[in-house]
Amino acid sequence: MKAFIRVMKALSDPNRVKIIKMLEGKELCVCEITAVLGLAQSTVSKHLKVLEDAELVDSSKDGAWVNYRLMEDCENQYAAVMQEQLKGWLDDTPQIQDVVRQAGVADRLRICAA
Repeated sequence: MKAFIRVMKALSDPNRVKIIKMLEGKELCVCEITAVLGLAQSTVSKHLKVLEDAELVDSSKDGAWVNYRLMEDCENQYAAVMQEQLKGWLDDTPQIQDVVRQAGVADRLRICAA
C-alpha cells in the first residue's frame, strides 16, 4: 500500500504532473525544467525527488548535467500503470500544451549558461 500512496501523492501536485508530461517528450535537466515552470531550482529539485521516490522518473549524470527521464521497466506496478495512463491524459489542456511546447525547445546550453 505504501508504494500506491507514494505514487498518488507524487501525482497530486500540478507541477509534478507538468514535469511528467514534459519528460514524455525528452530528457531534461533541472535548469531546463526550472526555466519552463518558472520555479526556483530548489523547488524543482524537491519535486523531482518526490517523483524519483515514487519511481516515476529516473536520472543519470552526463558531465555537468543530471538528466531526468521517465522511469522505464519500473518495478512499482502503480507507477508503471499511472505513467502509461498519463500518456493520453491532459494533452488538450492549455497549461500542459504550453509547458510541453516550451520543454520541446528548451536549450540547456543557453539556459544553464545564463
